[in-house]
Amino acid sequence: MMSWESNVRKVVPYVPGEQPKVNQVIKLNTNENPYPPAPGVQAAMQRYTQRAEELRLYPSPTVENLVHDLAEYYHLSTEQVFVGVGSDDVLATAFLTFFNSEKPIVFPDITYSFYEVWAQLYKIPYVCKPVDENLRLKKEDYVGEYGGVVIANPNAPTAIAERREWMEEIIKANPDCVVIVDEAYVDFGAESCIPLIEKYDNLLVVQTYSKSRSLAGLRVGIGMGNPKLIRFLNDVKFSINSYTINRPTLEYASESLKDEVYFRTCVERICQTREWTKEQLVSLGFTMTDSKTNFVFAKHNTVPAEELFEMLKAKNIYVRHFKAPRVNEYLRISIGTEEEMQTLIETLRAYLKK
Repeated sequence: MMSWESNVRKVVPYVPGEQPKVNQVIKLNTNENPYPPAPGVQAAMQRYTQRAEELRLYPSPTVENLVHDLAEYYHLSTEQVFVGVGSDDVLATAFLTFFNSEKPIVFPDITYSFYEVWAQLYKIPYVCKPVDENLRLKKEDYVGEYGGVVIANPNAPTAIAERREWMEEIIKANPDCVVIVDEAYVDFGAESCIPLIEKYDNLLVVQTYSKSRSLAGLRVGIGMGNPKLIRFLNDVKFSINSYTINRPTLEYASESLKDEVYFRTCVERICQTREWTKEQLVSLGFTMTDSKTNFVFAKHNTVPAEELFEMLKAKNIYVRHFKAPRVNEYLRISIGTEEEMQTLIETLRAYLKK
């Protein structure tokens, strides 16, 4: 080993969903929105091409226009809003900012696997609490002497959501540490904890533009909490990189907030397709969790998940298969367009009838 290697910070990185290298695929493996951004976003993109010379200038480090628009949308003050490059950036910054204790942080053993990566990267002690036999979190596991609590609600990849009252009990029981509620999928049928921000100064709610707002390619994430908490986040952010959101993205993200009808229509359409997909999968011998997200987490009663995963991939239908214990018989299937989900079901039906 080279002498310098002994000083390298070594971690096992997060593995995102596979990006197909071929065209003409049905991509249901990364929980992207199957519908385009709001028309206003597309119009703003066209307008910006007339001002391309502005790209020689840095963006605003405080992203005050977008922060203002977000605060207005969520009925918060601007001092309660933090913006990052996708919710992953917000979450990573929050881990670095708030989890600086000798006490371990806690999160479920089956959840967004990036949590464990960040804990290892930043040398944060942590414990993973096992979900129960129904893949649900056990409330009592998140009450104790912890250095922080992280819960995705709805959880991923299980797609299960807990009620706001359930979450509040955990937040209230942990006044001495920050509780992060990751709400990446909240718009698809769950209750947000944003109304609790005024009651609890230890709560950080994190959301994203990548799922319900069809802007995964822009990378916009939001952190919401009390002003002191947000100031601490910004202090760390500005100690790493002041110019995190590019100029066009700041405009496109604000434009997305203006068309509530389009936003709600797309979300409702995805939810309707999800419920249809669940019914069809049950008829084919699958069981699944009660999804409140833009994906389903399903396993077949007799056919191994890996076999179905490989079969679908051979047909250019990409879904997600996790090989971790307890969930290795499940497929995570993003909700695509009605036509894409019909093709998925027809492909599964043809294979299972053999």
